[in-house]
Amino acid sequence: MPKVEAPMNKSGDFLVDYEEKVFEDVKAGPGEKALVTFHTVAFEGSIGLVNLLQAVRLQRKGFETSVLLYGPGVTLGVQRGFPKLGDEAFPGHLNFNGQIKKFMAEGGKVYACRFALQALYGHGEKALIEGITPINPLDVLDLILLHRKDNAFILDTWTV
Repeated sequence: MPKVEAPMNKSGDFLVDYEEKVFEDVKAGPGEKALVTFHTVAFEGSIGLVNLLQAVRLQRKGFETSVLLYGPGVTLGVQRGFPKLGDEAFPGHLNFNGQIKKFMAEGGKVYACRFALQALYGHGEKALIEGITPINPLDVLDLILLHRKDNAFILDTWTV
C-alpha cells in the first residue's frame, strides 16, 4: 500500500479555487422581476436557507424579488425564539428569521398563505415576522401567474 506523505489540512487552507468565476455576473435589466416559492418545512433540510440566500442575491442583482411561503413554507416565516420570541436558543436557531428580515430590509416582499398558516400549522397572522404579507390561498396561484405574465425568473422550491 502506498504511503501518503501530504501534510494534514489545517484552518486557513484552501481546498478549492473559490475565486475563479466561470460565468458572467448577470444583473437584472430594468423592471425585471423574480419570485422564489417555498413549499418546504423549516429546519427539515438546507433548501429553505439556501433559497432565502438566493432571494437576497436576486434582490442585490437588481431583480424586484418576492418570496412566496405556502404549504409548509409558512413555517419559515413565523417568529421564533426560546425562552422568549427573538431569543436565539442555539447558533443558527433564528437563521430563517434573520434572512427574511434582511431580505425585506433590502426591499424584498414576502407573502404567506393564510390557509397553510392557520389550517395546517395552527398559527395566526400575528405569528408572522413583521412585514410579511398574509394572502388568501386563492392568491397563491395568481401571484405565480402574475410573475409568469411579467416574464419573471421563478425559482420553485419543493420538499416533502
